Amino acid sequence: IRLKATLEDGTVVEEDPALTFTLGDCDVLQALDLCVQLLEMGETALIVSDAKYCYGAQGRSPDIPPDASLTLEVELLAARDAPDLELLSGKEKVRLANRKRERGNYFYQQADYVLAVNSYDIALRIIGSNSKVDFSPDEEAELLDVKVKCLNNLAASQLKLDHYKAALKSCNLVLEHQPENIKALFRKGKVLAQQGEYREAIPILKAALKLEPSNKTIHAELSKLVKKHADQRNVETEMYRKMLGNPSASGTPRKCKDKLPWSIPWKWLFGATAIALGGVALSVVIAARN
Repeated sequence: IRLKATLEDGTVVEEDPALTFTLGDCDVLQALDLCVQLLEMGETALIVSDAKYCYGAQGRSPDIPPDASLTLEVELLAARDAPDLELLSGKEKVRLANRKRERGNYFYQQADYVLAVNSYDIALRIIGSNSKVDFSPDEEAELLDVKVKCLNNLAASQLKLDHYKAALKSCNLVLEHQPENIKALFRKGKVLAQQGEYREAIPILKAALKLEPSNKTIHAELSKLVKKHADQRNVETEMYRKMLGNPSASGTPRKCKDKLPWSIPWKWLFGATAIALGGVALSVVIAARN
């Protein structure tokens, strides 16, 4: 398409004589994704769009302010089928997957984590698609590098959405390829911590810190986890102690008092002793009374 975008005061903020994108992949403004599919070939449309379908509440620094409506002048120049992924060369796959990844990064920065997940998923589908073309070792390495970046960013987005099971899976996929990937280790530790699995999370964060000892973010997260784990253990200890029938706050066993299981008057006890033992016990009783 040919695109010209202006603010309400007429300021031109974007011009592109030949913008190419895939419909439905969230590659462009939502206003374009929704409207371009309605155009006839060669048709020009003027789209007046609310900020919601453009750059939203954050805008685009420095030229598009927050909550800005845009007027989009769009001409449809050409339309064709999306590329056959099986026929793409290694370089073409890397280039296409990186475009989707960068779009995901844009959505992540806009705090639109659902669309970020969508873009990273598309990039991963491109990388993982079957191919009828042989790739060189360098191309294979480039594809793996993009895959790892997408999985790490996908885990970060899933973590923001509280999709812990999915985030853990993404981290584990990275670690299958790169067991010492610091970002994957850090995010896996965070996921486990969010689920209250402090005992499992702490050694993972320690492994990440060992690889990058100067990382203040990992230091802070690990310190926080160690404290939470200690608090958790204290709570568990208190719970078990109460279950065992010792509700004393100090946890110190109470002293046993020298009591018989039933009460017997002393005179009865001495009398019984005298009967049982004869004169010896009797002399003890007399001495005690004196």
